[in-house]
Amino acid sequence: MQNLWGPKTSFTRPFKHFCIGLLLAGCLGHNVLAQTAYTWEQLKDKFEATNPTLKAAHLNIDESRAQEITAFLRPNPDFTFLTDGTQLTPHDGAWRVFAGTEKYFGISYLHERGHKRELRRDSARESTAVTESTTLDQERSLLFNLRSAFVQLLQAKAVLRNAKENLDYWDRELAVNQKRFDAGDLARVDLNRLELQRAQFEADFETATVNLRTSKIQLLTLLDDRTPIDQFDVTGKYDFEEQLMPLEEFRNIALAARPDLKGAMQSVDLAKINHQLATANGSADPTVSAWYTRNPSFNNPFDYNTMGASVSIPLRIFDKNQGEKLRTQIDIGRNERLREATQALVFSDVDSAYWTLVQALNLLKPYKAKYLPLALDNRNRISIAFQNGGASLLDFLDAEKAYRDTRVAYLNLIGSYLTAAAQMNLAAGREVMQ
Repeated sequence: MQNLWGPKTSFTRPFKHFCIGLLLAGCLGHNVLAQTAYTWEQLKDKFEATNPTLKAAHLNIDESRAQEITAFLRPNPDFTFLTDGTQLTPHDGAWRVFAGTEKYFGISYLHERGHKRELRRDSARESTAVTESTTLDQERSLLFNLRSAFVQLLQAKAVLRNAKENLDYWDRELAVNQKRFDAGDLARVDLNRLELQRAQFEADFETATVNLRTSKIQLLTLLDDRTPIDQFDVTGKYDFEEQLMPLEEFRNIALAARPDLKGAMQSVDLAKINHQLATANGSADPTVSAWYTRNPSFNNPFDYNTMGASVSIPLRIFDKNQGEKLRTQIDIGRNERLREATQALVFSDVDSAYWTLVQALNLLKPYKAKYLPLALDNRNRISIAFQNGGASLLDFLDAEKAYRDTRVAYLNLIGSYLTAAAQMNLAAGREVMQ
């Protein structure tokens, strides 16, 4: 078998290695520059793992849980050391400085009544629950922004693909009509008008290209990703479903899943706990004290080691925490009204998204079943008629424009439908439409 590299010389061996290196570099370069196409689920997982706003929101939950520890702490005891009876100046020629000094070592502790500590803990726990619901609601809004950007990118890809197909189709038409002109079957002015029409197709293609890159930039910003645009892509179904669940089912799902509604209900519970805590704070807490003294007692001069105890109870005659009790009672009513308003907002969001979907479907169904095939058939028929002299150039250009407008309108309607589906997911509180 003949050696393809020729005789083994000092020149051919490095050249052989150089060629192999180029081959490997080409393969590696192809892998490095290959686009990564994310599905919606992969995109959502990546977003939840990398988005800085969402990560910062989750830290609020950790902060609230740390406050639970503080709320359930017991009061610290107080330690007291006291001296008295030290002689400062001589008297009658005697100066015994520390002979009469009394030393007191005492400890006191505030005993909280009315389950104040447990109520503080319950209030902190309920605050954590409200924070979790608030974070989930923020995540719901952020995922809607992500879904909208995802749909916008799919729409930009579909429009670019359509612009490329239209440009290729027009190039084929130009090739056919160039042959007609060469054969003397078409006037120069008509051929020039056809060639000038290509500028519109080129403009559509360039505009679609820019829109695609802009959509990628917006999506990468949400992901906090620095991947080059040419190496980033998404994949997904750009179409619509003809059937919808009944409106009442969407409403029931939203009532069970909406985190803002859940947070409003939890805020009512939190307000009730805070009112109980305000009532408990109006009760008096005794302070129990005990001490040890090193010195003879006044009643017993031979007792050098004595001890005592006391109980101190504040007399809450004027301050019974009346203002805080009233404020927390009013806060219960305020949060109940906010809960009702949030529930009304849930119904409004669901109904608006539902009828937007219905409108989009009412337009998409005839477009898919009738208008789009009709525009395509009309363009093809008039194109054939024009090539055979049975239609004017103006008729042909009008038919092409009608098909292009119909196709773009159809793609935009699908984008509107998918955006409305994302709006329904936002209104329902979870994904109910893909």
